[in-house]
Amino acid sequence: MTDDHAHLKPPSKRDMKSAARLYAVQALFQMEASDMTVDKVRRQFYDHFFGLETLEEGQFIDGNADLFHEITETAVNEQVKIDQMTDRALVAKWPLGRIDSTLRALLRAAGGELLKGNTPPKVVITEFVDVAKAFYPDGKEPKFVNAVLDHMAREARPESF
Repeated sequence: MTDDHAHLKPPSKRDMKSAARLYAVQALFQMEASDMTVDKVRRQFYDHFFGLETLEEGQFIDGNADLFHEITETAVNEQVKIDQMTDRALVAKWPLGRIDSTLRALLRAAGGELLKGNTPPKVVITEFVDVAKAFYPDGKEPKFVNAVLDHMAREARPESF
């Protein structure tokens, strides 16, 4: 680390988990857009987004690689189940296939964490609503994500409510 970076502190565990969630959404989006395998996309993310020491202009915050792996792995392996949960949370006239690919990736990533993760569902919802705000800062999508994920969380982990 050079002297001009001495004022930068390493990311917190919370920041690293938040970054992992954002990267998982981006990875799932990339898989759908490019037909790349989960292993190939994950390798790209590990090479470019993980293990960074500082956050500078144009650089990304280090992410929690274990959480990133768990979310992407579960989202891919349980995609049918997650998509079914999502469809049940949506109105009949608006199936998952009609949702834009960024929202679809976000809901799949959140569904993966809801199914497999140890994080309380309300924290997962809050975190992925924040991801939605990053992608849609002026839109209604964050409220939509909140409603859909609340429904999905109650189905996936009813004991938490």
